[in-house]
Amino acid sequence: MAITSANQLELLQTAEAVAREKMIDPNLVVEAMEESLARAAKSRYGAEMDIRVAIDRKTGRATFTRVRTVVEDEELENYQAEFTVEQAKQYLDDPKIGDTFVEEVPPVEMGRIAAQSAKQVILQKVREAERDRQFEEFKDRAGTIINGLVKREEYGNVIVDVGAGEAILRRNEKIGRESYRPNDRIRVYIKDVRREQRGPQIFLSRTAPEFMAELFKMEVPEIYDGIIEIKAVARDPGSRAKIAVISYDNSIDPVGACVGMRGSRVQAVVNELQGEKIDIIPWNEDQPTFLVNALQPAEVSKVVLDEEAGKIEVVVPEEQLSLAIGRRGQNVRLASQLTGLDIDIMTEEQESARRQAEFELRTKLFVDNLDLDEFFAQLLVSEGFSNLEEVAYVEIDELLVIDGVDEDTANELQARARDVIEAQNKAALENARALGVEDSLVEFEGLTPQMIEALAKDDVKTLEDFATCADWELAGGWTTTDGERTKDDGVLEPFDVSLEEAQTMIMTARVMLGWVDPADLEADAEEELDAEETEEAEV
Repeated sequence: MAITSANQLELLQTAEAVAREKMIDPNLVVEAMEESLARAAKSRYGAEMDIRVAIDRKTGRATFTRVRTVVEDEELENYQAEFTVEQAKQYLDDPKIGDTFVEEVPPVEMGRIAAQSAKQVILQKVREAERDRQFEEFKDRAGTIINGLVKREEYGNVIVDVGAGEAILRRNEKIGRESYRPNDRIRVYIKDVRREQRGPQIFLSRTAPEFMAELFKMEVPEIYDGIIEIKAVARDPGSRAKIAVISYDNSIDPVGACVGMRGSRVQAVVNELQGEKIDIIPWNEDQPTFLVNALQPAEVSKVVLDEEAGKIEVVVPEEQLSLAIGRRGQNVRLASQLTGLDIDIMTEEQESARRQAEFELRTKLFVDNLDLDEFFAQLLVSEGFSNLEEVAYVEIDELLVIDGVDEDTANELQARARDVIEAQNKAALENARALGVEDSLVEFEGLTPQMIEALAKDDVKTLEDFATCADWELAGGWTTTDGERTKDDGVLEPFDVSLEEAQTMIMTARVMLGWVDPADLEADAEEELDAEETEEAEV
């Protein structure tokens, strides 16, 4: 195959035809042809030569050139593509390092093997360009809904034709036991787009909470316009869902707008989600109020919020308990996902029994340790005292408000409480040392003797051991797997150590050991502060 005037224009026509078919820039196809022709020429003239090909975009004429570059004498390695300043003087006037000498060479005759190689180069370049175009098209569409056509199903995963390529709907991203046949139309949410070696991978979902939010945005104009905002979504795909909404226009009811006339809007979403029941809930900044709404249709008697622990207790009448929990715990699980809180539901009778048990336990604590009679201990508990530390270190005026307590009695109470605490601390420290705790951990600021004893029992005996701990190992936490939250117990959780306090202590230990540079911590803190300020400014 020779590049002659007979097929020069055919090159451009071929490039344009391929570009139209693959929906890519014709220049990319021409560049691929130039590279393939250059590779074929190198096989004819020599692989070490720097042969380049330029195809005229108007006439289709291919020009073959050999390029040689001027280099330092000691850097001369490739004699076919480089030459020294002295060697270059016969071709160039006043040559300098980096100058190039370009001369045209005759076009090559392409044999069968060279032609096949050129074809492979063109196909590879076109394939890469097609993949880049597909990635660029879909990367900005992540987080949106798209309509596709089912091509086939492989091992439960659905391959979907999305127009400019294929996408995958994994088995765990389908609602319930959905099954599709080839050529079925399907509406899906683009969950993620990744650039991988085999080309861009588009991952779809029908179970993502965002899918429901986008469906409501399509059905409810007020959400699309920003008058109503979806604040949170929790789903048990194919079964039940809760969605929290807020209106920024006092004249528009967010729940009513989402339900629509005779339920038309919400019904459209329900039909798309295979009959998934949807509870539409008004969002509220006050977490207890929001939780009461989230537990609908159950009625709530009382809510007790522990913000530090991220935990909330809900008290319901006996007859409302099963409704609040829901079938297989579904209602309370969705409410927990919606609010981001760990919810503990109990009946009024259970709460009363629990409070009575706590009252008796605290009364016994004061009777046994402070040598008080039961009536006096009950007075302390009734006034809100729950442990020895509160009695020992509270302002004395808070003890004087108790009936029958004068200044001498208050001082005696505090003295007794401090003696007991001191004895307990001494015993805990002796136990910890007996377990092998080193001074480096004992002297670490922020750990009480009881904490040190608990750490020693968990085989944390040195400052190095402590510094390698994760924050959740100390303070406890929650792990969510497939929508199910599992409690992770922390070593220091019984001492009310929060996650933030655990993080601070661990980082302090790492700084003391020289594992972390304090300057890096300051830089990270400044970056976080800047990020927060930017977010606030955007809001």
